[in-house]
Amino acid sequence: MSRWKPDARGRLEKAALELYNRQGFDATTVAEIATRAEVTERTFYRHFADKREVLFPADNPLTDTLVNATACAPAPLMPLEVITRALTEAAPVFEERKDLVRQRQTVIAANPELQERELAKLAALASTLAHALRERGLETTTAALAAEIGIAAFKVAFERWVNDPDGHALAQHIREALDTARHLTTPPEHVASTDDLSFTDQEEGVA
Repeated sequence: MSRWKPDARGRLEKAALELYNRQGFDATTVAEIATRAEVTERTFYRHFADKREVLFPADNPLTDTLVNATACAPAPLMPLEVITRALTEAAPVFEERKDLVRQRQTVIAANPELQERELAKLAALASTLAHALRERGLETTTAALAAEIGIAAFKVAFERWVNDPDGHALAQHIREALDTARHLTTPPEHVASTDDLSFTDQEEGVA
């Protein structure tokens, strides 16, 4: 009998991602994953309902992290500042597993059905954030808009982080993306120049 090995869930996840990337998500079976992880199929189903749940685990700590960080943010902060704090506090959930996260994103990018599931997951996170903002007393529409902006910025930041050749932290990408979102509705400071003057203004200046 082979020696028992610890962390069956971790080995199953690693084995699944390796197989999904090597031969495709649809072509990979639970039996192959279990064999590669050196466990039984029964053990696989003890940890995951199906092979899709390896990519979208039901017990993902991200939701609780976002809710708690939003609830604990100082009262004077503006909504997008609250979201920035919540998302950056959640960043370690991904950074601690960067290699696996990258493998996961490669699998999802290659499968339209999984892409739809990922978008649904992001929509659920936006709904969770909106609810957490309403719990802070924010008006419903404002909370929904802030949450949607936050998750859209997170999506951009996440994609940049996964593909960042310089290895900048996810938290940095999140802050930069949300800073950009804030500036979208802020006009740049107007600097007067001769090109900005109307013909009449120029005449008055000459006079």
